[in-house]
Amino acid sequence: MTVNDDSFTNWKNREEIAESMIPIIGKLHRERDVTVLLHSRSLVNKSVVSILKTHRFARQIAGEELSVTETLPFLKALTELDLGPSQIDIGMLAATYKADDRGLTVEAFTAEAVAGATGANKIERGEGRDVVLYGFGRIGRLVARLLIEKSGSGTGLRLRAIVVRGGGDQDIVKRASLLRRDSIHGQFQGTITVDEANSTINANGNAIKVIYANDPSEVDYTAYGIKNAILIDNTGKWRDREGLSGHLRPGIDKVVLTAPGKGDVPNIVHGVNHDTLKPDERILSCASCTTNAIVPPLKAMDDEFGVERGHVETVHSFTNDQNLLDNYHKSERRGRSAPLNMVITETGAASAVAKALPDLKARITGSSIRVPVPDVSIAILNLQLKRDTNREEVLDYLRDVSLTSPLRRQIDFITAPDAVSSDFIGSRHASIVDAGALKVEGDNAILYLWYDNEFGYSCQVIRVVQHVSGVEYPTYPAPAV
Repeated sequence: MTVNDDSFTNWKNREEIAESMIPIIGKLHRERDVTVLLHSRSLVNKSVVSILKTHRFARQIAGEELSVTETLPFLKALTELDLGPSQIDIGMLAATYKADDRGLTVEAFTAEAVAGATGANKIERGEGRDVVLYGFGRIGRLVARLLIEKSGSGTGLRLRAIVVRGGGDQDIVKRASLLRRDSIHGQFQGTITVDEANSTINANGNAIKVIYANDPSEVDYTAYGIKNAILIDNTGKWRDREGLSGHLRPGIDKVVLTAPGKGDVPNIVHGVNHDTLKPDERILSCASCTTNAIVPPLKAMDDEFGVERGHVETVHSFTNDQNLLDNYHKSERRGRSAPLNMVITETGAASAVAKALPDLKARITGSSIRVPVPDVSIAILNLQLKRDTNREEVLDYLRDVSLTSPLRRQIDFITAPDAVSSDFIGSRHASIVDAGALKVEGDNAILYLWYDNEFGYSCQVIRVVQHVSGVEYPTYPAPAV
């Protein structure tokens, strides 16, 4: 047998193993609300090839490819446990088991590592929490996709309605079409049908009522059977407490803004300050996509090296706020053609750092340039540290943060020397450290942080909503503190 034959046979064997994992992962998700992860990447609803690629990605973090032959025993061990709702990272199980020298069986080690999600310790599944989307633009539709994807057994978050202004004939058909197909993020994973008579979009079994209103005061959500719901405002029209309070109508319990909040509205970056939210807080913001991209790595760097001061320059994809061709705009430069120009503009991300990281005393400044790409941006974070370091130390530290720390869902890490912006479309992390671009000299470090300003940010929004709704399930093995 030739080397090529050996390689092909090995690939087919791994395909067969990955294929056997799919029904196990699906059953755990549907019946027990267990999300199986691999180094913080969900394996739910993934194809055979996608599962194999996710295993291969581990080499960029841990230095070597992770084989499905290593993770399958842990996945099988999970099926024998009395698991409650949780997120279980079989990549971390395999890595920690390899480092454990007690001689435990895979079954015993797994039972110990996920003990907080089993038996008397497990979370009991509730009835779920209603969610309403106010606005159905770029972020609104991606948040809708994520809510539908995560509906699981139906006992978590339930997208019940979207609120939009009427748009004329076949409005609901056109909105369903925009949910079904996206020029950047591709096809919706599932089926979508429209019931025009009842003003309903049915997506993967989720009946979503389309409510037409020009103002929050026009809607009584209880008339649609919606109760105790979390409303996600994707319009950005109201950003202070007074304006957002207009959403607190019958049937709505909390309001989450997908834009930077003003005044005393808490700006929350999941993974950094979400645990500071008071249970009785009814209005909050998820800050901006750029704030979510820079705050987690900024916190990580401050924790380890200390930060004296910093500057962030964002090279940001253009957005719907800009004009396709030169035309009137209330902002001087944003009126110029977005697909034809680099456009200098302002960013509030630097000033928003203080809200998310009040203990950070360093002064952070920022500026932004919009460039002719439709999605994925990069933040260049230039930091003066409180101590000297070197490139190897910073790389090792950030790699470890992305793998084992509480920020592992926010910070990703890539070593690919040829990575470009389109490679990060669909990333679920708030930011991705580009190892090859990192520069360190003495007490100065310059981090290059990619981020999908649409999808990665939408994932952060969902994490905040899960937290405030009480369906943010714990992750096992627990990350290092």
